[in-house]
Amino acid sequence: MNNTKSINGFTLSGNSDGNSIQVSAENALNCPFCHVDIDTQPLVYFRTSETEVQVFLKCKRCKNSFIGYYFKNPSNGIYQLKELTKGNKKFTEFNKEIEDLSPNFIKIYSESECAEQEKLNEICGIGYRKSLEFLIKDFLISRQPDKTEDIKAKFLSNCIKEYLEDERIKGIAERATWLGNDETHYNRIWENNDISDLKKMIAILINYIEKELLTDAYLKEMDKTTTSQQTSS
Repeated sequence: MNNTKSINGFTLSGNSDGNSIQVSAENALNCPFCHVDIDTQPLVYFRTSETEVQVFLKCKRCKNSFIGYYFKNPSNGIYQLKELTKGNKKFTEFNKEIEDLSPNFIKIYSESECAEQEKLNEICGIGYRKSLEFLIKDFLISRQPDKTEDIKAKFLSNCIKEYLEDERIKGIAERATWLGNDETHYNRIWENNDISDLKKMIAILINYIEKELLTDAYLKEMDKTTTSQQTSS
């Protein structure tokens, strides 16, 4: 199966380049605007150097156009995609339980996603670490409001050890904290783990917290209904 496409192009001066080139036709290119995998539509190119071209692309789904930056593979002469122009930022959507519990977590997490998509890789990890602290502390405060000031003042690691009850979740929270702290230090300890692992652990914690909050809500709601029925009978 041929996974390349031949297209014609121009120089930056607007003159015809005179030659067609072969570009790699990615079967699953993620549109920078609607963030859906689309079929690549390389239409025309502008040559910027002997080894690099900019290819005009269009999304079949949302109809937005954008530029792909391609470089020439010296082994076969085919131009391969390096990166795309920026479109819309893509942010994680959180359920209402998390929105109500910790708006600051969502704000910080979203800003970290923005930094990551801007390729600010040296600072986005610090942001994810901060969001983790707000998520866990806000959850612990919701469970033990009488300990609010103590939870706010303690280091996150101490809060996890003292107030998180589920041992497996406690283990995940501790390890997420380790990875987050790695993002703030000069020397890394966890060389085989990175931001993607930190985000996965945060997702595990979110799922656990949502489950706990939903469980509390249903128990409270149905307890009220039972009490009301008993009073009226």
